[in-house]
Amino acid sequence: MSRALIVIDIQNDYFPGGALPLFQPVETEARIVAAIEAARRAGDRVILVQHVSKASGGLFDATGAGVAIRPAILAAAGEAPVVTKHVADAFQDTDLDTHLTGIDTLLVCGMMTQNCVVFTAMSRAADAFQVRVVGDLCTAPIEPVHRIALGALGSKLTVCKAADEWPDLEA
Repeated sequence: MSRALIVIDIQNDYFPGGALPLFQPVETEARIVAAIEAARRAGDRVILVQHVSKASGGLFDATGAGVAIRPAILAAAGEAPVVTKHVADAFQDTDLDTHLTGIDTLLVCGMMTQNCVVFTAMSRAADAFQVRVVGDLCTAPIEPVHRIALGALGSKLTVCKAADEWPDLEA
């Protein structure tokens, strides 16, 4: 089994001081950093996804500091490719599929659970893969939205925990 960890939109705008701070972003980021390290030790491919707005101003403005992927994520991911997207689905109008040659399982995580995580995990382009959403590596604007989105996803595909995927996970 060949796996890829897809890390979606861990960008400054979702953190305190950003355009749209989410529920527990710092804690979620720390868990994602540990999972990236565990994934790399396990030989899993890591792919980062960055949302860049086509509009000027606001969330993920291409010229603003909020669009940047968090430094801890970049450091943990090493030479992992960064896929740029302009809509919620990380497959739509991107080169994500070119990074998935030889992969049969996608482990999807990131921000926001109810939006980009759902749209990527449920994308028709993801149908060719076994998709697992790593629920404790995701967050949303508020906790109830996060939990509702994971519950809904669980009726369509597998929602798991990071420790289930990487038993040696060091948080």
